[in-house]
This record gives sequence, structure tokens and C-alpha cells, in this order.
Amino acid sequence: MSAKKIVFSGIQPTGNIHLGNYLGAVKNWVDMQDVYDNIFCVVNSHAITIKQDPEELIKKTIDLACILIACGIDPKKSHLFVQSEIDYHPALAWILDCNIFMGDMTRMTQFKDKSKKNPKNINVGLFNYPALMAADILLYQADLVPVGNDQKQHIELTRNVAMKFNRDFGECFKIPEPLIVEQGARVMGLDDPLTKMSKSATGKNHAIFLLDDPDIIVNKIKKATTDSNSDIVFDETRHGIYNLLCIYEALSGKDRISIENEFDGKGYGVFKNALADIIINYLKPIQEQYKQLKSDEKYIRDILQNGVDSVLPLARDTYNKAKKLVGLI
Repeated sequence: MSAKKIVFSGIQPTGNIHLGNYLGAVKNWVDMQDVYDNIFCVVNSHAITIKQDPEELIKKTIDLACILIACGIDPKKSHLFVQSEIDYHPALAWILDCNIFMGDMTRMTQFKDKSKKNPKNINVGLFNYPALMAADILLYQADLVPVGNDQKQHIELTRNVAMKFNRDFGECFKIPEPLIVEQGARVMGLDDPLTKMSKSATGKNHAIFLLDDPDIIVNKIKKATTDSNSDIVFDETRHGIYNLLCIYEALSGKDRISIENEFDGKGYGVFKNALADIIINYLKPIQEQYKQLKSDEKYIRDILQNGVDSVLPLARDTYNKAKKLVGLI
């Protein structure tokens, strides 16, 4: 590992990656590759808290790696690997489990939300996965963890268990800090701008997926929720148009005053056409690179194996230190 600060990020290989995932996470990962020592993990073990088709999960794991590389994750600059390939993740999670109070776990809001969505599969893993998330981060002595405001609770749990462990057993873990990027960090649903864009939403016009065809993108943007006004301004109280403008801002790189001037007096139809065009043009090279990568699965698997090889020594050292400190042989 280099002398740069270590950043750890994980993403599940479930559903399809949408514009919200990209603008809220992946784009930021790409942009900070020269600033930090980045560890990017496809967290497939987290995915099985909800029942998955095994063959589909394997396919989705490889697909996600392809998309991340197509988006600009450079294996020469960053470490990219699959979580289940390193057994120290669940091993450390068990040690952390034994140092996290039940009360802390029961306060995790995502468990409550996911339990409501999957009432017939409220399993122990679903309840317990914040411990695995903490292990993911602490194994690599991460300095920073990019998160949205809705995930800060998980980082607080990670920080708390690390500090408690260090106090009770001796210095072992670095205490990570949340790295929050505001612009584009919270893209809302096209059909419901009061709800964060989600992979699990059922509405067919809810999200723009990175692999959507141009005609699908145009149709989704045309049907995106706005309001009865016609002026195009960054007004947070007008949730629909504000969400679309924030997407335009993030993809165009233009400032808000320039965007408002560009569409002054032009109405929603003109703006939506321009937004659809900028999304299509922005995603085109990503889609082309993805198709090329998909044709060579061995290349992708080799990248993922190299990622494992590069981070395994640090994971092993951290786990062995924690194991020794708690008295395990």
C-alpha cells in the first residue's frame, strides 16, 4: 500500500447500476483515484442477506466489475476485488460481533427498512450485516469511507466498535472518517422526486440505468415528474425539476447560473430533450467499454484476482492482530 490515505468503498452486485449510484458514488471513486489509495470491493457477501439465484449472483458480480472498470476505475491505480474471495471479512466480522451490543444493532435503520421490504426473510445476516460492513472497512485500516448522509449511521457503528476494541484489547484498528461528497450525492427517483433513486424500486420510469438504450432514456426523461410551472431554476422546493437540474449540473459540469441562463424562457420540453441528450452522450463511452469488457471474462477475472493479491497481506495482518489480541490461537 502507498503512503496516501486509504479509502474503502463497497457496492453490492444486485439490481442494475443506475445514474444515482454513478453520480452518488462511482463517479466520485473515479475522480479521487489520483488523490487516495483506493480499495473498491464488490460486496457480494452482503447481497445474500436477500435470497439470490446463485448463477445470477455470479453473473452480476462479474457484470458489476465490468461496469466499474468501464466507468473509469483503473486497476493500475486502484484495488478492485470481490469480497467473498477474502475469508478474513467474515472472520473479522465474528470478532466484531462479539464486541457490538444488541442495542446498537437494533437502532440500525436500514435493518428496519429492509425487514419491511422482505418480511418473509428477516434472517440473522440481515440484522447482523453492519458488523460485516465494519469488518470490510477495518480490515484495510481505511482512513476514509465515502458515504451518503443516509449511511453515516453505519460509519458511526464502525468507528464505535473500533474504538471500543482498541480500548479493551489494545491498538488494532484505524478509526475511519466519513467522506461525504455533496454534489450529486443524492439523486432522486424520476417518478417520485421525494424518494432516493433505488435499484429495488419497481416503477419502470423510476431510474436511468447505465446500460439503458437511448430511446429508453428519452422516454424516461420525458415522463419524469416536474410541476405546473414553466421556469427552469434551481428551487429546492420544486422537487421534480430541481432533481433533473441537479443531474444536468453533475453531467454537464456547468454552474447553476449558466444552466438557468441557458434555459431561460425555454420551458420543460426543451430542457428535458437537452437532459436526455447529455445523459445519452455521457453514457455512450461507458456502454461501449462495457460491451468490450464483457467479451473477455478472463481479463476481468484476472483483474479481480490481482486485486485480491494486492490487498490480501493487509487484510491478513489486521485479522491476525485482532485474533491474537482477543486470545484466539
